[in-house]
Amino acid sequence: MRRRRVRPPVPTSEFVGFRFPPEVIVLAVRWYLRFALSYRDVEELLAERGIDVDHVTVYRWVQRFTPLLVEAARPCRHRPGDGWFVDETYVKVAGRWTYLYRAVDQHGQVIDVLASERRDQLAARRFFVRALAQGRRPAEVTTDKASVYPRVLDELFPGACHVDAARENNRIEADHGRLKARLRPMRGLKRLRSVQTISSGHALVQNIRRGHYELATDTDPQLRLAAAFMELAAAI
Repeated sequence: MRRRRVRPPVPTSEFVGFRFPPEVIVLAVRWYLRFALSYRDVEELLAERGIDVDHVTVYRWVQRFTPLLVEAARPCRHRPGDGWFVDETYVKVAGRWTYLYRAVDQHGQVIDVLASERRDQLAARRFFVRALAQGRRPAEVTTDKASVYPRVLDELFPGACHVDAARENNRIEADHGRLKARLRPMRGLKRLRSVQTISSGHALVQNIRRGHYELATDTDPQLRLAAAFMELAAAI
């Protein structure tokens, strides 16, 4: 009896099954992550181009495709520097204040972000473990004077220098402002997952614009983000 040859499955694009082409979906996601726009603003901008999309659909695109774009960009990312600036900022979710841990290196690369309902040792440890996955252990970590940091840093980075002097963390605090400007037009976040998705996508956008990815490297800096997103769309 002859055996039938089994063919390997053909890779399927994540855009299969959507009514709109990848170019439209990625454009909407990029606009939303890059600029201080609401979902209704993106709906209006697309309508000006003759594209009739409901703002709820734009929301679904952002939530679905942002993590895929972040993951597709991972192999192209530069290793973070060994000087980390870490801090947490506040974001209101469903009427309650939650915490967003963020870190940037000495070159301005956003290392990682983590949305958390709590500001405690467990959350800080989770954040640093995630940040370590980016491929570099820090030689120096600058934080505020929160009491949870020394114990966690001694556990995870026993050889790193910990700096918690006043005004030494201005770099990360200034970077918080860019994310807060992005979140300001939103009428209220309902889920912690949405905070994580949007803040991670915003970090991706910032890092591409600052040249921390090997994406669209030969493109005019003003067009780099658009070209990079199209490269990433082809990869997913």
